[in-house]
Amino acid sequence: MRVLAVVNRILKQFLHDKRTMALMILAPILVLTMLSLVFNGEELELKIGLIDVPSTVYTNMEQENVAFVKLDSDTDVNETLEQEDYDAILAFEQGESKLILEGSDPSINNVIIDNIKSEISPNTTSVSLSVEHLYGSQDLTTFDNIGPVLVGFFIFFFVFLIAGVSFLRERTQGTLERLLASPIKRWELVMGYVIGFGVFTTIQSSIIALYSIYVIDLMMEGSFFYVLIITVMIALSALTLGILLSAFAKNELQMIQFIPLVVVPQFFFAGLFKLETISDYLSWLGPLTPLYYGADALRDVMIRGQGLIEIWTNLVVLGGFSIVFIIMNIFALKKHRSI
Repeated sequence: MRVLAVVNRILKQFLHDKRTMALMILAPILVLTMLSLVFNGEELELKIGLIDVPSTVYTNMEQENVAFVKLDSDTDVNETLEQEDYDAILAFEQGESKLILEGSDPSINNVIIDNIKSEISPNTTSVSLSVEHLYGSQDLTTFDNIGPVLVGFFIFFFVFLIAGVSFLRERTQGTLERLLASPIKRWELVMGYVIGFGVFTTIQSSIIALYSIYVIDLMMEGSFFYVLIITVMIALSALTLGILLSAFAKNELQMIQFIPLVVVPQFFFAGLFKLETISDYLSWLGPLTPLYYGADALRDVMIRGQGLIEIWTNLVVLGGFSIVFIIMNIFALKKHRSI
């Protein structure tokens, strides 16, 4: 009977917590639906530029999911790969063929090399093919490619979780109510929490970035200083979002329930999968998530070796997310006290 009494109490507790009941069913369905839309999306279409390719070769160039585009002879190859949506450029010069790859994704590099070799070999027996990389090298591994995404994701995930649970504990233990009973203004309280938690999240982000680059040896072509700035901005957006959502949770379990709704979806848009291959029903969400910009900036620095000029837009957007979340935090505190 005592066991039945405990069972009865647990069942009533779940039945009264309708949000937990709903998320136990809806969250797995949501994640599975997103996975379906990610993996059952469109095939990636490659875009390859052609410079001075012999007509005997060009007329036979036709492959599924590969777009071959003729370019002018005086085309600046590096600038075209940097600024336009080309995956590679094939150029013929004095009996030699040169394939210049964008190079930041090793899986795409291998597909392009195989495709070009299959196109050239049947038509030109005496032409040699040399391969160059604009970014990375032939030694670029899959882990080097996804490493910046994982660094950004884990920083975002753990900062979000720790910040949300910590701020929630401030509420449940009565600390927040006591502070709100003082003359402190809402914006002062929010900024105090953001700066206080921000010190520790900055340290955490720095340690993760240092370990990733100098211990497990992720590719690092750019400046570590820029990596540090990006990781701090990612952590700040996660911190402010975690504090914001904690205002709508009653306990740690409900805070954790936000993970499949807020954090997991960002994993799909951070660069592990090309947005072009994700279903149109889902791909539009990518630019609405902070990690989309953070991971892109990390790849620009770590793999492409780019600097502040190339990543400043991503940094501004990350800062914008944080400012919006801070403002929303200030208004969220209205339900506790009107000042």
